[in-house]
Parts: sequence; C-alpha cells; structure tokens
Amino acid sequence: MSKKYFSLSAQNFIVLVSSYFAVVLNITFWRYICQKIEICNLNGVIFAVSLPFFIFITLYLFFSLIILPKIGKPLIAVLLVLSAAADYTMSNLGIIIDSDMVRNFAETNLREGADFITLRSVFYVFFLGIVPATAVFFTEIHFMSFAAELKQRLFRNALLLALLGCFAFTSYKEYVSFGRNHQEVRKYINTFNYIYAGGRYYQKQKNQNRKFVILDPAPRIDKPENGNIRLLILLVGETARAKNFSLCGYERETNPELKKQDIITFQNVTSCGTATAISLPCMFSAQPRRSFDISGAQFTENLLDIVQKTGYKVFWKDNDDGCKGVCKRVETADAKAGNKQPYCFGNYCHDDILLDGLNERIAAVKQDSVIVLHMMGSHGPTYFKRYPDKFKRFVPSCDTADLQRCTREQIVNTYDNTILYSDYIISSVIDILKQHPNLESSMLYV
Repeated sequence: MSKKYFSLSAQNFIVLVSSYFAVVLNITFWRYICQKIEICNLNGVIFAVSLPFFIFITLYLFFSLIILPKIGKPLIAVLLVLSAAADYTMSNLGIIIDSDMVRNFAETNLREGADFITLRSVFYVFFLGIVPATAVFFTEIHFMSFAAELKQRLFRNALLLALLGCFAFTSYKEYVSFGRNHQEVRKYINTFNYIYAGGRYYQKQKNQNRKFVILDPAPRIDKPENGNIRLLILLVGETARAKNFSLCGYERETNPELKKQDIITFQNVTSCGTATAISLPCMFSAQPRRSFDISGAQFTENLLDIVQKTGYKVFWKDNDDGCKGVCKRVETADAKAGNKQPYCFGNYCHDDILLDGLNERIAAVKQDSVIVLHMMGSHGPTYFKRYPDKFKRFVPSCDTADLQRCTREQIVNTYDNTILYSDYIISSVIDILKQHPNLESSMLYV
C-alpha cells in the first residue's frame, strides 16, 4: 500500500512552519512578553501589535533559507523536536538558554539528565515536537524550478523586510527601550536562542589546544612556628542558597547542628553562575567573578594546582557529577563507585558517603593536606532524592521531578530539607576533625 502524503507548495510550507514555530513553540516567549510589556500610549499599542509579525517574519526569513529540496524536511523535523524540548525546559524549569546552559547540557551525564525526564516532559515533546515532525515526514513539498523558486522567495523576503522596516520606523524607540530594559528577552525567542547559544559555545570551545598558563612556577606557603601538620577540608556545596540558611537569617531553622558549633559565617558570597560547569571552575580560579571566562580558566592553573605545588597533598572526593576540570591534576575518587550501602541507591548516593572513611583518611595524614569533598547537596529538580527519610522534617514535600505538579510550599519544604541534611553533613565533618587535635585543622564550606 502506497504512503499517503500531505501536499503543499514550498512557500505555503514555509508559512505554515513559521506560524507553528512563532505561536506554538514560543509559548514561553509570549508569556514573558505578556508579563513584561507595558502599554501606556498609542506607540505602545503599535509595538505590541507588531511583535507577533516581527517574530513570524524573522522565522520566515530563516526558514526560507533552509527549506530546500532534500535537506529541508530533515532540518525542520530536528528543529521541531529541539524547539519543543527547549520550550518545555524554559516553561517548566524556569531556565533561559544561553551558551552557559548549552555547556551545562553538554557536560551533563545520562544519570543527571534522566532527572529531567518526566511523564509531562515526554508528552510535551511528543505532541508538540515529534508528532509535527512525523507530519513533516509525510508531507510532500512541491518546489518550482530553481530560478522560479529563487525569484519568488526573493520577492516575498523583500516585502517582509520592507514590513520590518516599517516596524522599525514606527516603533524603533519601543523596541530599543524594551530590549535595553529586558536584555534577556532574546534568550526566550525559541529556536534562535539555542542556535545562537550553540554557536557561542562552539566559539568558546574551539580553543581547546591553547597553551596552558602557569600562574606561579614555584609557589610557597610558610610553615607555622609550631610545626604542626595542617589540614583543610574544603566542602563544596551544590545549589545551596544563603537565603535558606538560618545561619544567614532565614526564619526557618535549617542549621540546627551548625549553630551548636563555634564557626564563622560569611554573609556576602556570590556564585559565578547557576550551572556547576561555570560556578565550580570559577570558585577555584584566580579570575574575578564579574569577568570570569570559563575558556580561560580551563587552561590556567587553579587553586588546587598552586596548593599542590607548595607541597600539600591534595585529594578530591566527588559525590556530584565531576569536578568540571578543576581536579584533573590531583588525586581523585568517585564516591559513587561501587554503589556502597547503605549510602547509595541506583545512580545516586546521599552525601553521607563523603563521611565514609573520612576519619581513617585524616588519621593517615602525614603531611600538609587539602581534602575536597564535592557534595550532591541540593541538586535539583529531584530535591526529594537528596536526603534520607529521617531528614524529611518540613512537610508536605514535593516527591517528584515534575515541579509543576507541586505547590510552592511543597517545593520550599523539600528544598529546605536538603539544606537541613547539608547542615548535618557539614557539622559531622567538624566533629570528625575535632577527633584529631594533633593536626592544625580547619573546614571551609562554600
């Protein structure tokens, strides 16, 4: 039995595809516009009315370049699926797509990525991406001769560019003002956002063979007068907000163990980013936060390199998804390896695994040392997996990766439980250090 095809001319197909992308696959963009736009006068009305045409025309011009015989349908099918996934990510996870987010995606492993796959996400991508992509596959596109097709496209594109010119003439100030006040708006325009972000990520990555920068060929740390062996345990947290620490003024008691310890709390600390792939390398870099460049950091000595060259023994134990290149030149261990019980379940381990064997390692210290413990911490969206049941004190909790199904109260409760558990881990490290008074020891959580 022969296949049945939908039949469309190339021009009508471009119009249909552009309309679908502009309306259906840019739901998050239009929601953002409705929240941010302010209509105070006639110019504001014209600006608001022109925006849908502006998005449609821009998409039309783009698709008119790539919808060609043989390659047009496969490209559109791929973009449909990618754009559906991108819109779901922005709409349901509150993520904006830029080069740093592309980097985070590229460096995410299957275990971490699986946390974001929910029944809701599967249905979203299936119905808005895969079903239309299948329809494209069964659509027969009629192209005219090369000369006739080119002539018609040039004519239509010229008319649309002229219309864009009219928008620019009548609403130029409104477009400039809105873009200046909401600079992130371009990151919400679906399809263009991840294509541009992917290009930026590629540009940053293409210098992989650049020369490695040595900051100090012979760094030195003075020995203490008492001659004691020094030990620093550096606890690297994950997705923990000072706002949710009772030590920092949070009204809910999330640090019951640490408040019993004699500690110093630094109140004014800011991360370089919301993605581990950026914030972690920055944490150990000599670069200032505001001008941090990840591509430069990858080929420059970091804090661990410098400390190791002074004669310290450096050890990194990881319970997250790697050190993002920070620990590549020091001794490392994957806490998740071996699925050790009772700490681990499947591909995850609770942060108790970082305490396992720590006392023995400290007892074996014979020289100045730094031990880095990379926590799973409050890594989302499956916050409920980050702590044992006995730390489920704030209820009701959100026990699913599909945060849209939970109330704000449930999400906050679950997140606060992760902070409560981290509080226990940090305090436990301090208690372990107290068992070794022969060492000049300290602990820093960041």
